[in-house]
Amino acid sequence: MDLLSAAYGATSDDDADGTPAPSLATRILPSDAPPPPKRPRWEPTPYLPPRPLSAPLQAAPPLSAPASGRYVSKRERALLAASPVPVGSATPLPPPIAPEFDSPGHLLASAGMDHTVHIWNVWNQGNTTARVLKYHTAAVKDVRWSPHRPLLLSGGFDCSSRLVDVEEGKEISVFKEDQAVEVIKFNPSNSNIFLSGGSKGSLRLWDIRSGLATTEFHKSLGTILDIEFSADGKQFISSTDTTRSNISENSIIIWDILRQVPLSNQVYTEAFTCPCVRYHPYESSFIAQSNGNYIAIFSARPPFKLNRYRRFEGHGVWGFPVKCSFSLSGRELASGSSDGCIYFYDYKSSKFLRKIEAFKEACTYVAYHPVIPNVIASCGWTGEVTVFE
Repeated sequence: MDLLSAAYGATSDDDADGTPAPSLATRILPSDAPPPPKRPRWEPTPYLPPRPLSAPLQAAPPLSAPASGRYVSKRERALLAASPVPVGSATPLPPPIAPEFDSPGHLLASAGMDHTVHIWNVWNQGNTTARVLKYHTAAVKDVRWSPHRPLLLSGGFDCSSRLVDVEEGKEISVFKEDQAVEVIKFNPSNSNIFLSGGSKGSLRLWDIRSGLATTEFHKSLGTILDIEFSADGKQFISSTDTTRSNISENSIIIWDILRQVPLSNQVYTEAFTCPCVRYHPYESSFIAQSNGNYIAIFSARPPFKLNRYRRFEGHGVWGFPVKCSFSLSGRELASGSSDGCIYFYDYKSSKFLRKIEAFKEACTYVAYHPVIPNVIASCGWTGEVTVFE
């Protein structure tokens, strides 16, 4: 190192006075120069015991659960798994999603995402819960009262429809399927027959006496959104979510029950799905709630034409499964809305009448009382059921 420093220490090859710099050979250290110092020898450090602590260490506080939405590193996850931190309960699912009055009108049934069916005594000022049915193993999507007996039919995501005697609280029959049951309806002319539609697009007629499917309607359909029987029970309407070919084809289909064939599958040609279809109680017409934020009117007789001059608009759907319902007289039409209000329309003129603020979130279901004309039940997106008078 000393030789290199001496060799490159000069500012130039020649000195300032022109005298050439001595060569590397002339700058070699003399023989009597002392040798460079040796590197000190390594010796192990003796072990010293740690000093005693003046006070015992405090136990580390338990790790709290990370905030929702924050990234948690692997080290934090390992510490959380090792620490005995109680895990909070999951966010409760909204129970009621489909309220339905029974025939006498003193009981109200609601399906829930918590696998239960609630029976409510609407006119009881104290405890309004009459009974809670827990026969389903998954979310319950739809409930229907039998027209003539105290029987309640429910269908859900456990691929089954279940018939329960409400007075005794006992399950009578179970109707198994290969799809999640989305919607169910009793035949108005025969209370022993009901129709079910599911997530795979299958439509089946069931006989509650035998517990078997008597008829299956075959067609390449998407998820069944809604079904509705005609007053005589000889026809029904089905509304589907998607189709495999054209979105405007098979969106709404009119079926003949006896012949098991569709009478028309090109009723609604708009590029919107319809989460709700309803027959008028007295006139030969039906309506369809469209995701285009309006309710369309159709003729119930062939060729089932769309009325292009009248529609009910002013409320919002925006992708929510918003239902609508006719009053007992058929003069008024009530519809839920994405803004949480119930909208009322005059059927003859299609004019907007009034609205009621029911919920902060979307109002998805409305049902008129079967006896009292000025009573209506509604359901909100957050799982609330409200009855207005």
